[in-house]
Amino acid sequence: MGVISLVATTLVLLISVPSFAQEWIEYENRADFFAVSLPGQPNVKDITFTTEYRHVLPGRVYTYENGPNRYSITVVDYTNLQKMETERVRQCRASGGEGDVCMDNYMHDMRGAELYGAWSLLQKGGKPTHLAYSRMDLVEGIELYLTNADGSRTFAGVHMHDNRLYILEGTVPAKSPPPLLFYQSMGFLDKEGKRVRYQTPYINGITTPSRAR
Repeated sequence: MGVISLVATTLVLLISVPSFAQEWIEYENRADFFAVSLPGQPNVKDITFTTEYRHVLPGRVYTYENGPNRYSITVVDYTNLQKMETERVRQCRASGGEGDVCMDNYMHDMRGAELYGAWSLLQKGGKPTHLAYSRMDLVEGIELYLTNADGSRTFAGVHMHDNRLYILEGTVPAKSPPPLLFYQSMGFLDKEGKRVRYQTPYINGITTPSRAR
């Protein structure tokens, strides 16, 4: 949860929820395997995302704007990355390349995806005020808070689950409470649409831990 304490979280939720609780929904997306609380149905946009090692991957951005408040979830599909990198290496060697020029960077690109996702957020120009290790339903990731040029604040989380990169951003006006109902509701779905909860921390690419009941 980072620097926001449980006590502060509870107080903010108790103060903030009644005025808009009936408008919020539990949004579930089985195509991209996630669930999150939002004020309403998000707009969906197909995108491409260029990885650190220059592979172009498909993705989607789910966005909901409510006045000055903005909530977004970016999902990037890394599931074909290994095949793409294998083909790049093959073509490199076939054209006469060798050594580091044709080095297989698959693991660097995959394991570094969360860090690169956080870097992409920093490139938007906000001033970082918090950067830390984080977990959502025991899925490991990075937590990043930014103060933007107009004084608004962005609370972001970057996680990797089942070879998909999730970038969660909640932006609120200056001096407004953090968007905790949105930010802390993020979860991951399995292929049956059930929410995933592990017994021990999940690290993408490592042996998947047992599921909790």
